[in-house]
Amino acid sequence: MQAENEILIIGGGLAGLTAALHLNKMGLKVTLIEKDTYPHHKVCGEYISNEVNPYFKWLGLDVGSLGPTSISDLLFTSNIGQSIQTKLPLGGFGLSRYTFDHYLYTELIRRNVNVVHDRVVQINFSNNQFKVITTNHTFIAAYVIGAYGKRSAIDVKLNRSFMDKQSPYLAVKAHYQADFPDHLVSLHNFKGGYCGVSKVEDDRVNICYLADYERFKKYKNLIAFQENVLYKNKYLKDIFENANCLFDAPLTISQVSFERKEPVYNHILMIGDTAGLIHPLCGNGMAMAIHAAKIVSALLHQRIEGKISSREALEENYTTHWNSEFKSRLKMGRMLASLLKNSKLESLAINILIKMPFLLPAIIKKTHGKPIKVSS
Repeated sequence: MQAENEILIIGGGLAGLTAALHLNKMGLKVTLIEKDTYPHHKVCGEYISNEVNPYFKWLGLDVGSLGPTSISDLLFTSNIGQSIQTKLPLGGFGLSRYTFDHYLYTELIRRNVNVVHDRVVQINFSNNQFKVITTNHTFIAAYVIGAYGKRSAIDVKLNRSFMDKQSPYLAVKAHYQADFPDHLVSLHNFKGGYCGVSKVEDDRVNICYLADYERFKKYKNLIAFQENVLYKNKYLKDIFENANCLFDAPLTISQVSFERKEPVYNHILMIGDTAGLIHPLCGNGMAMAIHAAKIVSALLHQRIEGKISSREALEENYTTHWNSEFKSRLKMGRMLASLLKNSKLESLAINILIKMPFLLPAIIKKTHGKPIKVSS
């Protein structure tokens, strides 16, 4: 059985859910396909910049009702014990993906948006339309938005080039009960990785880190790895030793890739991590996913209204907007990651920042955007 759709969104994370809400608000027919049910935890830093607030207001969302933690300061520490703290230019908030994604999903249901829980197995484009095959259905759509995350079997089927390259990273996340300042997001460097710590709702502390997988394999388990590697950073040692894990076991994902990706591939409009993943040390992937959803949704509306002349013009327009907004942020993330891998360069950089603290907010601005405005 085939279902006819104007716009099909594959993936129901932050980017996909936000795009569905935007397109629905513009009166467009949209179906979202998500393989999992809600709520569920995801590996994520769970800090989001306040740049999204004007856009959420336009979408009619009340994120404040979810009890997010207000965050105003950033603390960075090095593997050898140096530290520097600064005010975040825009500030932000801490909110778990468990709560945030579920809230957006319930808003979609309340607004009568079609959500299908199924797994996509094939995407074909011919005769100016898409045929998307899932485990249980076949969908025909004029446009498809890819919002299915960092790495997927779909990318293998699409033969995306970054899938041919092995990624050395493992990501780990859990919630903890711990004494940690509400207003602070901290980023701690350790040999082969970075760890972010911040409060989310219900007085929980989210700890999420990215580690070199080859280094991790030398140890029997996560606890041994943390004690032998992360604990070399005295700040992380203190946090972990005084925290109680609230999960049965931390969540882990491997093969986290920071290779360059295409914002448009095989006519699919990619958003969020599907289009490009920023290094966790930049701490703003959630806002980027939401902003990408806004960009693609606004352009699709213009295309369907006839203000953009063709599919080719739509794809060129989206690529231009995406590169303008995010390409330099991703490049800065890769540069910072390379710098912090070198302990001598890391120490030199922190000494410079301590002497010239005005530089750190300037670096933060390079990885964050301005408040998202909506004109339509």
